Amino acid sequence: MMNILEATGLVKTYGGQRALDEFTLQVAAGEIVGLVGRNGAGKTTFVEVVAGLIRPESGRVRVCGVDALARPRAARTLAGVCPQETALYPAATVGEHLRLFGALAGLRGGALRRAVDDIAERMDLADVTGKPAGLLSGGQRKRTQAATALIAERPLLLLDEPTVGADPATRARLLAVVADRAAAGAAIVYTTHYLPELAELRATVAVAQAGRVVTRGTLGELSLEDVNKLLLDEGEEEEGNGDGATVAAA
Repeated sequence: MMNILEATGLVKTYGGQRALDEFTLQVAAGEIVGLVGRNGAGKTTFVEVVAGLIRPESGRVRVCGVDALARPRAARTLAGVCPQETALYPAATVGEHLRLFGALAGLRGGALRRAVDDIAERMDLADVTGKPAGLLSGGQRKRTQAATALIAERPLLLLDEPTVGADPATRARLLAVVADRAAAGAAIVYTTHYLPELAELRATVAVAQAGRVVTRGTLGELSLEDVNKLLLDEGEEEEGNGDGATVAAA
């Protein structure tokens, strides 16, 4: 199966400390890779490099064969990104967010309207499309943030802890859409602190420690107990820009 994402030997340094230390990861079409790790593991930095938000000192990133470091604009058209922090315009409505991100992805006219209606229905946002983001509940904000990344069916999805703080209904909606996108052929990088989500998604697990992937396999090959042991045995060093809380199997 063809690799949609190929990241090799990525190095990124903050203040003399390597956030990424020869970080290497490939993700095939139709595959969900659950990227897990404790604070300082490099998960968020990796997502930001692939998304073109920061540049590494060395290494290579290819998305659908496009050199993402040499041609970042071209690579960005191939990836949907849901960042760790909610980044919505408080005065803009849910519908305006969806139309904006759909248009940025190249959707126009009827295709854009259908995409907005579809993702709003799938993410349980149809009743609040006219509501400003600043007035949404926490779950609605989470679903809107995810919907902006999912509105266009791009070949690569980068979802950085999309369910942190989410209610069970929001989590269920998101996981269902993610599974469907993978079934349709998207390659998905899904960082999370909730290992059972990866079991539900039938994801491959990649464990990051100190800026590199140290082991990878299915949850049939790597049990939840094995993964947790790797995570709990890791040191407490912090990454330059932070990387989240301790992983929990819950």
